Amino acid sequence: MSEQWLVALTFVAYLALILVIGIYAYQRTRDASDYFLGGRSLPPAVAALSAGASDMSGWLLMGLPGAAYVSGLSSGWIAIGLFSGIVLSWATMARRLRIYTYELEDSLTVPAYLHRRFNLGHPYLRTICAIFILLFFLFYVASGLIAGGKLFETVFGWNYQWAVIIGAVAVISYTLFGGFLAVSWTDVFQGLLMSLALVIVPWVVIQDVGGFSGSWARLQEQVPELMHWLQDNKGEALGWAAILSSLAWGLGYFGQPHILARFMAVRSPDDVPAAATVAAVWSLFGFIGALSVGLFGHLELQQTLPDGERIFMELVSALFHPLVAGVLLAAILSAIMSTADSQLLVSSAALAEDIYHVWFGRETSPEAMVKVGRWAVVVLSLIAVWVAMDPNSKVLDVVAYAWAGLGAAFGPAILISLFWSRMTGAGAIAGVLVGGLTVVIWKQLSGGIFDVYELLPGFILSAAAIVIVSAVTKCPVAVVKRHSELLD
Repeated sequence: MSEQWLVALTFVAYLALILVIGIYAYQRTRDASDYFLGGRSLPPAVAALSAGASDMSGWLLMGLPGAAYVSGLSSGWIAIGLFSGIVLSWATMARRLRIYTYELEDSLTVPAYLHRRFNLGHPYLRTICAIFILLFFLFYVASGLIAGGKLFETVFGWNYQWAVIIGAVAVISYTLFGGFLAVSWTDVFQGLLMSLALVIVPWVVIQDVGGFSGSWARLQEQVPELMHWLQDNKGEALGWAAILSSLAWGLGYFGQPHILARFMAVRSPDDVPAAATVAAVWSLFGFIGALSVGLFGHLELQQTLPDGERIFMELVSALFHPLVAGVLLAAILSAIMSTADSQLLVSSAALAEDIYHVWFGRETSPEAMVKVGRWAVVVLSLIAVWVAMDPNSKVLDVVAYAWAGLGAAFGPAILISLFWSRMTGAGAIAGVLVGGLTVVIWKQLSGGIFDVYELLPGFILSAAAIVIVSAVTKCPVAVVKRHSELLD
């Protein structure tokens, strides 16, 4: 049997396994709470691994190793920012968000939580939030399908468009049937597979070239320009804008709906510390492994890769038996799919719960809401596939833009709403609009201060808008009192 067929066999077995998980979860899905939040029944380790896997996407196995391959240790500032964001978001937000969303009429989505938190008599905040989610997540999902298409094209030589369609069918299948439970439990498997790959590949490379100390010394001799935290790959000092932009990635965690959904779905508020510990350990190993793949890959491959994002795939193909290579390459597919499915589910929840239910179906039954959610998955998937049909799309640019938009639009609003009792609904609307629009406008500008990653100014201006507007508008006494009682 040829090497390509052995790799293909491993991929098919992997896809069959996650489909079985989806069918199992389908049998446990009864209402909208089950479909969109798994009945708030996730054990801490499941919630943590699901949050990590749905967050990391293909960039942990392609983007970050590629950045380390091209830029060296200076790319580690992104990892530091992201790790800080993971730890701080679990420590500051997770427990309160789990309590608040359950107590506020079992809010299943971020827009529903914000709407009920301020006891609004109109649906405008909820609808604005849903529109931003749909806008940014459509491109986010499409970026995952693009990455999957390129993976299948590279490994199997398939036609790119057909590769995108096959990847989309796999994601849709278990998201459509199982909903949140299927997504979360497959995320556990996918997260473990990703971490296994990021430990095995750099370890084998390091052992193959003489151990860690010898490998580190060789890197300093062979690519000295990559071995400095404060210099780029040309030996020039990193500017303040570059360092701040990298660290600012961590702010995105406070506003990503697909990550916040795991906070909301954890089994009990008391499980949050254990989940936070698992999340921190898993992500730390992931970041170190990804950076090691990019750096130590220079010692294994003789030729310089024109596309640094292929370093993981090239190392796997060069070092492992086809069956093992198939498992490790499936880790890339895991990373892509575990993010795309979560984003697709959050988008369908926004469309079903926050637009359809609010504007067209106030008396809709729980069973009907699940049906609407599943149709939303199909429709949104078709749009994402259409967007992903262009193989020249710049995946990382799209991901960075969507991450910034969601983080700036929702991060300050949710964070402040959990701690400031006098924040108003008008302040929340102002914060969401200012944060989202700042990212859209800032992205179109360049030079000087506009070289800073758009998430940072978007987050700061959104927080300022919330504080200013809340200070000049009146918060009802009943809302202030209820906020004070929620944690009692």
